[in-house]
Amino acid sequence: MRCWLLLLMGWIALPVAAAQLTLELDGTPRVFDDASLLRRAEVRRIDIPDDVAYRRDMHYRALPLRALLAGVGPADHLQLVATDGFVAELPAALLWNTAGSTAWLAIEDRRAPWPRLPGKATSAGPFYLVWTQPQAAGIGTERWPYQLATIRRLPGVAERYPALLPAAELAPDSAIRRGFAVFQATCMACHTLNGAGAAEVGPDLNLPYGPTEYLRADLLRAYIRQPQSLRHWPRARMPGFDARSLPDADLDALLDYLRHMTTRKAALQP
Repeated sequence: MRCWLLLLMGWIALPVAAAQLTLELDGTPRVFDDASLLRRAEVRRIDIPDDVAYRRDMHYRALPLRALLAGVGPADHLQLVATDGFVAELPAALLWNTAGSTAWLAIEDRRAPWPRLPGKATSAGPFYLVWTQPQAAGIGTERWPYQLATIRRLPGVAERYPALLPAAELAPDSAIRRGFAVFQATCMACHTLNGAGAAEVGPDLNLPYGPTEYLRADLLRAYIRQPQSLRHWPRARMPGFDARSLPDADLDALLDYLRHMTTRKAALQP
């Protein structure tokens, strides 16, 4: 019995494995662990009112994301990959905005873990991209990836995924082009379209059929605003997008883009 107690005590005393964040910015991956990041001089205690993931006020130890991005400039593009398949596409220009929004890498301290996320068995850690004053630069909810594992510098979305592009003859100020921008900021973190994209959370939004082909316009709007209002499913992962996170004009443009892309499935044929 005493041996079993000693073994049990030893198991309980095992240290929690270090959490790691990988940066792929210049072809050579760099790996940072949580403890070393928390020791950096740039770390600050920040307050996040109405946190996107926790839906309440939160406090974090965090460092400005730009402090980790040596060599990255406003013209670059970043891809932030979470362990659950969520993939945020982030124009680096947002990190250099002059409106007052600041991106922070919040770091979970293993000695003082964060609470569980609402309805989930895990926290938002070990790494979570949060923003102070997000409204100043129009930072949407899908640019707050939690359980962050990898940050990559890559070419922009249009260059990597030509199957997402609307017709070239559209005017630069076309609502469909605006909808493409909304898709990148709001939908692409969870969905592919025409098989293009890196997200692994939700279904493809055009293959074999797009939602504008099988849902009435009013029902599709209701679903985007509040998915549970259309079909109740306790395990559903899609969040609702209210008018603050997705204004009506942006929703209109997004639906224009999705309808337009149903005519461009043929563009995928060899």
